[in-house]
Amino acid sequence: MAEERSQVDQPASESDGAPKPAGDQACPPRPRIDQRSLTRALGLGAIVGLIYCSVSGGPYGLEGVIGESGAGMGVLLIVLTPFIVGLPTALVVAELGTAMPVEGGYYHWVKTGLGPFAGFLEGWWSWVVAWVDLAVYPVLFVAYAAYFFPDQLGDGASPFTRWILALVIIWVFGLVNLRGTKLVGDSSKAFTYILIAPFLLLTAVGIVKLFAEGGSNPLEPFTNSGQGVGPAFGAGLWIVMWNYSGFDGISTVAEEIDNPQRNIPRSLAISIPLMTVVYLIPVLVVLALLGTSDITWEEGAFTDMADAIGGAWLGWIVAAVALISAVALFSSWLLSYSRLPFALADDGYLPRSLTRIHPTWHTPWASIVLSCAICSVFAWSGFESLIVVDVVLTDAALLLEFLALVALRRRHPGVNRPYRIPGGWPVLVTVVVVPNLVFAVGLYYLVVEEGWVHGIGWSAIAMLTGVVAYPIAKRAKARNGRDRTWSVTDDVMVCSDGRHVGPDGVSGRLAEDF
Repeated sequence: MAEERSQVDQPASESDGAPKPAGDQACPPRPRIDQRSLTRALGLGAIVGLIYCSVSGGPYGLEGVIGESGAGMGVLLIVLTPFIVGLPTALVVAELGTAMPVEGGYYHWVKTGLGPFAGFLEGWWSWVVAWVDLAVYPVLFVAYAAYFFPDQLGDGASPFTRWILALVIIWVFGLVNLRGTKLVGDSSKAFTYILIAPFLLLTAVGIVKLFAEGGSNPLEPFTNSGQGVGPAFGAGLWIVMWNYSGFDGISTVAEEIDNPQRNIPRSLAISIPLMTVVYLIPVLVVLALLGTSDITWEEGAFTDMADAIGGAWLGWIVAAVALISAVALFSSWLLSYSRLPFALADDGYLPRSLTRIHPTWHTPWASIVLSCAICSVFAWSGFESLIVVDVVLTDAALLLEFLALVALRRRHPGVNRPYRIPGGWPVLVTVVVVPNLVFAVGLYYLVVEEGWVHGIGWSAIAMLTGVVAYPIAKRAKARNGRDRTWSVTDDVMVCSDGRHVGPDGVSGRLAEDF
């Protein structure tokens, strides 16, 4: 038996004596539990770093909210959005992530709360988002690198050269992910300090200049010329929402977090104020010094702003750290997104090979390699128009998570919740309704601006792929007999493979795992 345990990814034989889940006597034998030998390598600092790097990555890309909405409305959106979108999402992650700290995170929340079809859609939609989202960051790295090498990587450069550099980023940091979750977490902590530093420097230089030369009201004009309050709110909403989205990403690696019941809520409580301050203060300082008429507030403008405020040296630093921002976003999101095919395969919907764990590094190497391969294809070119699909599918998946929160609270009120959203049902309903109303407003203005086809047409097609794929995946699941269904027994979360949620996360594993 000891010899068998050392052979990672080998299926159990019919005579291995492992007990079958109750009521599932017809199912083939369960795959070996040594596929679950993931390392709890993420402490509080690493989780904060991962959240900051994946959700924010610094204020890069935030410039457009001022350009689209005006100074006052842009600042209002930066301050308001963490309360109406970021905080509600973080509260859902804190409650469900501590009640079910399992690999695959939100996929299992939705499946347990709303059923297997909704769970599959949650996992599938999030994985489709990953195809585009992961590819954005290597391409952004190339775009930022063009600041230093315009002839080699600029608009007139060979697309093949730009793609090769993107591939280097994908596979180098794919290797970092393969080498271990702790390495990704530690690098994210380091990246967080580096990403914050140039904006602290920009703020300090700007404040000194304000005292020396004076400045203007950073909230004027409140909206752009000829723009109403409603259109201004809608114009910048998607941009700022994007800069506060992704708090649920940490949940997919919950079985690799040290003491998730304690560290998930704490990391969220640290991350949201940190992001808001790092977004808000530099924007206010730059607006007070430069306003909106003398400089164009668009993506990438922080480099020019730093140049104008502190000189070429400061612009160079901000541009250089933008490269690190793109790398940090890719590495942290690869950690999160690569666990989705792992979870779907672990549940029988995708090939079992995707559940393979590296025997030395204890990471789901097959799932990571597949994610990098898909990202390599999308990093070529021409996918930028799919970003709107990315945003809408992300919001659709978040809606399922909110609904799962309500369903689990209603059906299983007594289950252990180390963190429970306070205030009872009135607060819970507010947490669910407010961000989804914001999503609806954003969707309305998206359709007004882009039209039905570009606004939601492609997104609807992308969502339908999950509906089409489900019957196929369900038949594959029935053939292989694998199922990681979580249920509630005596107010304890129990998995069909015999594991349960204990004080420090998933515990009670089967005997052959020890």
